[in-house]
Amino acid sequence: MPDPTDPTRPPVAPRILPTIHGTGPQEGGGPRREWLDLEFSNGERRRYERVKSGGHGSVIIAAVPDPGTLLLVREYAAGTHRYELGLPKGRIDAGESVLDAANRELKEEVGFGARKLTRLRSITLAPTYMSHEIHLVLAEDLYPERLPGDEPEELEVVPWKLDDLHELMLRDECSEGRSLAAMFIVREVLRARA
Repeated sequence: MPDPTDPTRPPVAPRILPTIHGTGPQEGGGPRREWLDLEFSNGERRRYERVKSGGHGSVIIAAVPDPGTLLLVREYAAGTHRYELGLPKGRIDAGESVLDAANRELKEEVGFGARKLTRLRSITLAPTYMSHEIHLVLAEDLYPERLPGDEPEELEVVPWKLDDLHELMLRDECSEGRSLAAMFIVREVLRARA
């Protein structure tokens, strides 16, 4: 079996996307669920369901006060009814760019702004049935600045060494998959720079 990490490996040929013959609201599914009538390149037709993302999108911010450290936040997570340790994140407001939203959320949740912001990539939550993507932004050259946010209590900011991510990923209080994936992506981006 070929090594998938081999840089000399030829790229995988892109697949032809299915043709969408129709869409519509899914009965009993709420305002954001819809069906899609799809035809695949082999002629097969199927009906899929998906949850459409609302709003203007969202951002997840990897703030690095120095190249070896990430700033995490500990905040209440209603879905699991516990405090969760992860990267700061939030919605993009109407008229706001990805980078502007990232800097605002950073100021609200962490108490820092960033002079250098880089959009690294999008991360999906469940791409087989949800259209939601979150934009991963690397925030560097930090300076203190706090904006009022929408959190009911001040969030605890926890610096974490990138070399210790293997410990963080095993902690029960850090279970949010987008944060975990983003932290490893950022670690690799920063290592590639060194």
